[in-house]
Amino acid sequence: MLKMFTTQLTGLFKRLEEKEEYSFEDGARLLAQAPVGDGSIYIFTTKEMKAVEFEALDGAEPFKGVKILEEMEELTDSDRVLMFTRYSSDAAALEVAEQLHEKGIPFVTVATAVPGGEQLQELADLLIDLRLTKGLLPDDEGNRYGYPSSMAALFVYYGLKFTIEEILAEYEE
Repeated sequence: MLKMFTTQLTGLFKRLEEKEEYSFEDGARLLAQAPVGDGSIYIFTTKEMKAVEFEALDGAEPFKGVKILEEMEELTDSDRVLMFTRYSSDAAALEVAEQLHEKGIPFVTVATAVPGGEQLQELADLLIDLRLTKGLLPDDEGNRYGYPSSMAALFVYYGLKFTIEEILAEYEE
């Protein structure tokens, strides 16, 4: 089972890399505007996506200057937000997205695009689609399990982080 999960997970990462290639670049450019100016990059996560928060702040290689979005009032128009949620239909993410949109704060959302989640997709400046609509492994009854949403989110997080760091390094030269 582990071999099959590894194969499926590798395929998921490959699909993300191929199908979201331009979104990684566009998202990183949008987010890099904050540290290049007078702003900060804030992260907002829901549920299991808190793994990204922990990695960004307390991982072996913290994302310098990144903050956790706790109070909407702390944001300025120089700031950017990176949002992670399981599905584009998540109510908590939609509520924050509406507030960000009202304040004119640009943000990138990372989520699986699902029916009913079109509003979040429209509000976000960019949606990186995790493309994870079901578990990766089949069971004996025809169901699927093994839904690695936080692993996929961490893959996207690292892709954005690396690209932002490259952009900032070029900017400093």
